[in-house]
Amino acid sequence: MRLLAAALLLLGGAVAVSATPPLVLPIRAAIENPEFPPKLSDFGFFEWPFADQNPMARVTPYRLNTPLWSDGAEKLRFVYIPAGLMAKAQGEGLLGLPVGAALIKTFKMGGKLVETRVLLHRAEGWVALPYVWDANQREARLTLGGKRIALTGPEGKPISYAVPNKNQCKECHGVAGVVTPIGPKAYNLAPAWLAALQKAGKLDRVPVVTKRIPLWEDRIRADAALAARGYLDVNCAHCHNPNGAASNSGLYLGWLERDPVKLGVGKRPVAAGRGSGNLDFDVVPGDPAHSILYYRMASLEGGIAMPELGRSALDPAGLAAVRRWIGEMMK
Repeated sequence: MRLLAAALLLLGGAVAVSATPPLVLPIRAAIENPEFPPKLSDFGFFEWPFADQNPMARVTPYRLNTPLWSDGAEKLRFVYIPAGLMAKAQGEGLLGLPVGAALIKTFKMGGKLVETRVLLHRAEGWVALPYVWDANQREARLTLGGKRIALTGPEGKPISYAVPNKNQCKECHGVAGVVTPIGPKAYNLAPAWLAALQKAGKLDRVPVVTKRIPLWEDRIRADAALAARGYLDVNCAHCHNPNGAASNSGLYLGWLERDPVKLGVGKRPVAAGRGSGNLDFDVVPGDPAHSILYYRMASLEGGIAMPELGRSALDPAGLAAVRRWIGEMMK
């Protein structure tokens, strides 16, 4: 296209400027390139116009049964698996994605794209990169230092939306100090989607799941414990697990955890005081108002609020699910 335009100019012809961007590297080459691509379009994940988020070949949309709360943002999720390779089932947990794969998550607020976070699986490990969309919604650009964006959040209230910097990504995606995916776990994915991925040759086998996190939109009809436990797994367990940043708390909120004390029931906090609200136990059966877990979820105050990152507004639905679970516990 550029050579043709140059030739026409030399001949004195008029050239219309195309709205179509130049060709980019094949997706896998862009992922494995040691340089960080400066624009999201450099990867070739999406067809033009990029803001429509129509995926290219081998880029597969997916959803989580219960998603992470991020100030009420809508999220579009995709996984890229290179041709000739496939993901591997690893029990009920995370799918094993091959080198050259990528996870892509775009955040929308008020109908507009805000950022796209990309996890790249390179030979040396996973790399997390944040891309911020420009005002005209044509392109997202690498923003390694993170950014604060003034937006209108849930219930029409203004919020200071935080795009994490590259190092902050490790605070949630760091397991034993190593960046790793935390989203696509078999127990939080639809069996039909997993079966379709296997049929398409992108997954070696469909994982066997004993109990799946319920769909978030079905939380009212679902068992209270399942709805709340699913929410806590997605929003809290990336830190609250034996290898996470909150491992010293002894509070482990993963979906597969079965010990009631590790889930907070009748458990005293490791550190008392302001963060605990002078309450005695993480979870008091039948009494969410005196449960530290609920107290911290219901706060936005620094040093008290949990989760610490990724929100500047409360999640009423999440609070209701946890309140219902604790409230229905037998004393």
